[in-house]
Amino acid sequence: MDFTRKQFLALAAAGATSVGALCACSPQQKKEGDSSKNAPASVDLEEFKSLTLDMGAWSYDKDNDVYYQLGLQYCMKPASKTYNSLSIYVPGKYFTGEKNSNKTYTCKINTKAVVGSFTPSTAPIAMPINTGTLSPQACPTEYSYEGLSTYLETGCIYVYAGFRGRSAGYDSASGSDDLYAGGSPWPAVDFKAAIRYLRYNAASLPCDTTKVFAYGFSSGGGLSAVLGTSGDSPLYSPYLDAIGAATHDTQGTSLSDAIYGSASWCPSTSFDVADAAYEWSAGQYADGDTRASGTWTHALSSDLASAYGTWVNSMDFLDSDGNKLELDQTNSGIYTMGSYMEAIQAELETSANNFARETSFPYTATPQRFEDPLFPGDPNLAKSRGVEAPSTVLQTDATKSADTQSQQGQLQDQGQSQDQSQPQAQHNESSSSSSTGASTTGVTQVQSTIFDSIDHYFESFNGKTSWLTYNLHRQTVSIANLKDFSAAMRPASLGVGAFDAVDRNTRANQLFGVGEKSTLHFDKIMGDLVSKNVDTYGTLTGWNKEYAEAWKDDLALKDTLESDIPTRVSLFNPLYFISGTSQGFATAQVAPYWRINEGVQNSDTSICTSLNMKFALTHYKDVKNVAFTLVWDKGHVLAERTGNVAANLVNWIVACATA
Repeated sequence: MDFTRKQFLALAAAGATSVGALCACSPQQKKEGDSSKNAPASVDLEEFKSLTLDMGAWSYDKDNDVYYQLGLQYCMKPASKTYNSLSIYVPGKYFTGEKNSNKTYTCKINTKAVVGSFTPSTAPIAMPINTGTLSPQACPTEYSYEGLSTYLETGCIYVYAGFRGRSAGYDSASGSDDLYAGGSPWPAVDFKAAIRYLRYNAASLPCDTTKVFAYGFSSGGGLSAVLGTSGDSPLYSPYLDAIGAATHDTQGTSLSDAIYGSASWCPSTSFDVADAAYEWSAGQYADGDTRASGTWTHALSSDLASAYGTWVNSMDFLDSDGNKLELDQTNSGIYTMGSYMEAIQAELETSANNFARETSFPYTATPQRFEDPLFPGDPNLAKSRGVEAPSTVLQTDATKSADTQSQQGQLQDQGQSQDQSQPQAQHNESSSSSSTGASTTGVTQVQSTIFDSIDHYFESFNGKTSWLTYNLHRQTVSIANLKDFSAAMRPASLGVGAFDAVDRNTRANQLFGVGEKSTLHFDKIMGDLVSKNVDTYGTLTGWNKEYAEAWKDDLALKDTLESDIPTRVSLFNPLYFISGTSQGFATAQVAPYWRINEGVQNSDTSICTSLNMKFALTHYKDVKNVAFTLVWDKGHVLAERTGNVAANLVNWIVACATA
């Protein structure tokens, strides 16, 4: 049976329990500008005066014609001055500057300026998320033009905002012994406060502050997606108030933290269902280590995969024609059939067909894996990571031969630990860098393979069964099933509990820690399965009686603002705000423009993570465009079909900002 979004929501509303203002029977998306209409009748117009941008404090790079300010505190009560600050970089033409006696400049907006496609009233803002692991992002303390030209020469304003990361910490800048809060939702809270700071100072900045574009890789891409779906969510208000984020401008108009565009590569997010999705798409097809027969985690893997099928059928995912995507059970009771599965196979075939059309042979395949990106703006970050300048790392041409890319990868590896040259067959996405023997920005690659022809290339993925077929005459690829695809191209490289590990040792466990309890369980689906099947699991190898209550105890813990872990999981879940089955649906502003690139061979997350975002966003009201690309022969990297990363990103920003 076919469902329209309206029909599905009506069915969902009919069976849902009332949840007050967060979920109405006929929800509508929060309209852009709602926040300003709801401005308080009486506010202190000078409440945030200390956040006013000093227009007499600009520095100037004469050689490259750039005005910039570093270390601008963006909230009234910063948890950390190291992280709750930002830096701004402006194309010189947008300002008329007068040199001061202290070598700074007093600037005024040059209203007649034109840079690329923009003027001082139309220029968009580019904001990088420079961590793939949700480490804290420090505000730059030094200036470097390296890598900025791609953004500034097209007319963008570049803003590098600091924010707290996945864990609590101490502020080295202040020397305080007080532990500041970290983890969900603080990285998003800090970023939102930075956006509000820009809008508080909109009259002084030569740009359109409504057109903010945030972008990142892996967990940083997940943060970008959270920012793109949770604009002006009332659930964030207590957190923003806690750090003194600006709530209104000097005219009393409420300030929005919604962004205009979100870009991500291999996003890692939706942690409420991340473990179940991983087992469904990859784990259930593996049989080693934690999935070995007879272990309790093998049984948990099967149960998680089944739970994912149930979850998919409870969602409102639609295909391009508006038909509901579902999973059906096979005779053995496994959810491996249905329109949802077919939609994934279709995306994979499209990706393979693009690769077949665009790739020249002989072809050298060199699998790679990145830990962190290196967007420009912070020269100290490049030094600390021991890698090349951002412009080199990020402008690798996707159309170059793999031989050239391999050489570049080896250059990028200089200064890294020796262990990094070895392949990581069982790398845990969320383990600390010390446990892998690699630095936080390591480029891991294995031996290259040269293929003389396209049919030999595709045939190499077939093992005992011919699941991947290339039609030379039609130049098209057919994929028979997800099981063989997973085994050959995207195997389960993470153990059961890929994100919420049994021993709480992942980065995601850190993301939901509370204070001194730095790692906690957060997966309610997994917790419910453990509680339900404790008697069965208890008879299997590896079970510990302490597991029985571990999830229940952790999920009940609250942060400093009295939010429990399920609430914090929702705050960091894009689907919570864009799925009609969630309480957060229609309570926030959603970015109209999206760019999501996923590597076909990225085994750090489930392939479902990025696809679910596509399915949900494509049919969301007021989302104007979702540029989704599944990139063949790319793994956990800044995956691009063609061109180079920085140029492709900026071209997308320009296209969206001028649409």
